[in-house]
Amino acid sequence: MKLDLKISGGAVLDGTGTPAMVTDVGVCGERIVAVGDLSTVAAKNVIDAVGKTVCPGFIDVHSHSDTYLLLEPASHSKIFQGVTTEIVGNCGASAAPLAGEYKLPSDWLDKNYPGGWNSVAEYRALLEKVKPAPNVFLLIGHNTLRAGIVGYEPRMATESELRQMVCSLEKSLDEGGGGLSTGLIYAPGMFAPREEIVGLAKVLAKHNGIYTSHMRSESKKLLDAIEEALSIGRDSGCRVEISHLKASGKNNWGLLEPALDLIRNARELGQEVAADRYPYTSACTDLDVVFPDWAAEGGRDAVLQRLKDSATAERLHDDLLSSRSDDAWGDITIGSTTHPDNTRFRGMALPEVSEILGVDAAEAVIYLTKSDELKTGAFFSGMSEDNMLKVLREPYVMLGSDGSLRAPTGVLSHDYPHPRCYGSFSKFVKMSVNGKTVPLPEAVRKMTSLPAEQFRLKDRGLLVEGNFADILVFDAGQVRDLSSFGNPHQLSEGIDEVIVNGVSTLSSGNLTGNRAGQFLAHRANAT
Repeated sequence: MKLDLKISGGAVLDGTGTPAMVTDVGVCGERIVAVGDLSTVAAKNVIDAVGKTVCPGFIDVHSHSDTYLLLEPASHSKIFQGVTTEIVGNCGASAAPLAGEYKLPSDWLDKNYPGGWNSVAEYRALLEKVKPAPNVFLLIGHNTLRAGIVGYEPRMATESELRQMVCSLEKSLDEGGGGLSTGLIYAPGMFAPREEIVGLAKVLAKHNGIYTSHMRSESKKLLDAIEEALSIGRDSGCRVEISHLKASGKNNWGLLEPALDLIRNARELGQEVAADRYPYTSACTDLDVVFPDWAAEGGRDAVLQRLKDSATAERLHDDLLSSRSDDAWGDITIGSTTHPDNTRFRGMALPEVSEILGVDAAEAVIYLTKSDELKTGAFFSGMSEDNMLKVLREPYVMLGSDGSLRAPTGVLSHDYPHPRCYGSFSKFVKMSVNGKTVPLPEAVRKMTSLPAEQFRLKDRGLLVEGNFADILVFDAGQVRDLSSFGNPHQLSEGIDEVIVNGVSTLSSGNLTGNRAGQFLAHRANAT
């Protein structure tokens, strides 16, 4: 036997969480064919991994790279962190299926793509044509389905509309989708009753799909939100993934332990539920998430029209002022902006913006969202670091960046992203090495076999014979994240080799130009 690739003498962490074993890994084609002493086996290419860690490729279970992969298929910010699989379509928004009134999220909407699509099959075909570097697993967004069939109005779906949503979900799963995601703080998902989601989740149960949820609350109503997510799983029979598990706002930090108890108890009773988290204490989303529900009704055009109407804008101003205390506005920092006059505010705390504009915080929010046409990004602090570390240590919690890919040059280098887009996995490795979270073997499990099992990624997540050759080589002590809130477009360092489906994608810390990612069609990954 002659191997295509031999990785020799590395400390192999196989993804199970067991201690490292110094050995060799052999690859033929896209599969691992041997793990053991391969010193007498010839190979076309050899990677000397002595003194380094060898492990499965990392799986980003909470990515928003859906459409960005069409623009930058090299996936720079993720590959340099060692991410070999991105699970996209999270928080209720997916690239497909496109129908009716549904509009892509604002940061996807204004880009020019290499082709058009509507269905999951068409999106998949376009993605496969551009040949992404990482593997891609697609969730179907509930907001995507609902907006396309029901619209953005604050009402229940009719029986006919529910049937249409079920049919659309069925078709999307048949075409390769792997589950359903909800974003229940965003319109129109915020208007959907629990029963609607249960009905859709029952479709998932038939397809062995997964239900992931950005819940209705991650602050004062956190426990109610977790109860709802768990009940949807119980009543439908499908697996549940709680997205970016956190307790936001200092007054709510004490809710974390009861929240963890709810999840632990459900797991002890046999429910398949897990969660993900990014290793930062600031969240990131559109600034208009602070708007009251009534102001988010009707979709993007309707919201912009309200901002232009002086009487409605005054009502919004008053509601915003009463929605949080004066000091709470300091938890908001401006991220991406689109209007040229607003570039100066990137990375600036909202109270500073208010002072420069000579208005109060609520008026500053209205000014930014109006002038940026609802494309203002923001960072929201207010999470406890102790709580974050506690969540990351939970055995069922995996890593999810909650970020879309970026690149330091090109079309995806012009905004102002959260550092998690560039640094989540590198930071978690560094935290592990520094003794802040869990030992490295367990940290690797959380980024490899745990997500592969939860999302049913067949033959991935473990370094064993027969599995796909998604493999990393790195010196754990040298891995570090460089992206910051002051200078976000910085690639991580320290990952030496990234191999995706047997193909060298990163070699000696540099992109090779070779891309071998696959669309992981759910039917092909079901167990």
